[in-house]
Amino acid sequence: MIAADTIQLALRNLRQSKLRTGLTTLGVSIGVASLAGMVSLGVGLQDQLVGRFMQTGLFDSITVLPASAARALGARGLGRGGPFAGRGLRPRQGSTSQAGAGPALDDQALHDLAALDQVIAVYPNIRVPLQLTFRDQSQPVIAIGVPLSSRGDGAFQNLPFGAFFTGDADEACLLSLEFAKGLTDGDPKDLVGQQVALTYATAAPATPGADPSDLAARVRQIAQKTANYTIAGIVEREPGFGLGGGPTGGLMLPLGKARQIDADVVTGAQSLLRGSAATKTYSSLTVRVRQARSTQDVEDRIKTMGFTAFSVNDALQGAKRAFILLDIVLSLIGSIALAVSSLGIVNTMVMSILERTREIGIMKAIGASDGDVRTIFLIEASAIGLIGGFAGVALGWLVGRAINLGANLYIQSQGGTPATLFSLPFWLIGGAIGFSIVVSLLAGSYPAARAARLDPIQALRHD
Repeated sequence: MIAADTIQLALRNLRQSKLRTGLTTLGVSIGVASLAGMVSLGVGLQDQLVGRFMQTGLFDSITVLPASAARALGARGLGRGGPFAGRGLRPRQGSTSQAGAGPALDDQALHDLAALDQVIAVYPNIRVPLQLTFRDQSQPVIAIGVPLSSRGDGAFQNLPFGAFFTGDADEACLLSLEFAKGLTDGDPKDLVGQQVALTYATAAPATPGADPSDLAARVRQIAQKTANYTIAGIVEREPGFGLGGGPTGGLMLPLGKARQIDADVVTGAQSLLRGSAATKTYSSLTVRVRQARSTQDVEDRIKTMGFTAFSVNDALQGAKRAFILLDIVLSLIGSIALAVSSLGIVNTMVMSILERTREIGIMKAIGASDGDVRTIFLIEASAIGLIGGFAGVALGWLVGRAINLGANLYIQSQGGTPATLFSLPFWLIGGAIGFSIVVSLLAGSYPAARAARLDPIQALRHD
């Protein structure tokens, strides 16, 4: 028999038993819908959790600390079962940091780290104490310096109001949404374009003829600097740069301005207390890499330079492994319904053999081989699986959308942010349909083999 005749005969047999074929296909579609729905839930949750973490920029960032920080963090318990436990905080054996005299985090370190392969940006984590005054309000705040390379990344992907800095030397600032709400009783977006006064302490010019060894005289040289900064935009959430800086207070400055203020504050204090400014060093640096998969390699190279470095890339890998296990469990649960529906395929095909025993005998009598008969039944089974697969994917998508809509309505009523809980990527669609066909072929293999083994003489005698 030619392939076209085999396919045509198999489809004709399915059409002759429309009700039975339809019910069997419906069972397969429900099984596929259960499988696709379960897996799409796991994929959706993974996209929400891991995807949002990836958008924050945390997983392509490395925090670099002085070599001496490894022992300090270990003394605080952060190296023994704490959130940063593991090899991430330990410098390599034999590096200069083992002796506690590693290289300093200065401008030369910035240059050396920026020269590493796969590194796209290196910047210091600057935090400066300021006094913010807006209208009749005045409060202390810790501001962080934000590099221009952060435009469009992490917390700065979407600014609900205003825009990002246009230059590194702009006298402009960004506010977190929560901080902005605390500054005004009205709509936070009305703050964009208004000015706040930022005040910080620094050293005034030395008094002519003053004794440089007189500490009290040098302390009296402390002065205040005040500058007006324009609120450029509002950030929905505060970014988390670096380690150990604590909450930012919701105020962000261009990195150039933050470094300038930090130099006035720190260097001025050093000159007052020591009589001369020491070499400028940083408490920590942030290294950004091109892709998250390069984070570990760059981190290892930074350690060989004698610095202490860590990242949260290991947490990402652990989260992915957890979601893989979740997907497997959900797939097994969803496959139960498909396995039950496969019994319906076996029943349908066996009943078809009983009804068409005489027809099978005639086919063999006129020259059809055992392989031809087996192929006909396998095509019927695969057709049921194909149709049931497409219908099941569509049914799973509709049910997922309905559940997602209801869940989002509840989340919004509780003040939360809507999310996509069910995600149905193309690989899942193709995999569900393919799995449906495979299960149907396996279910139809026994009836097909049974039909192929029929004796034509006994089949022709069958009533």
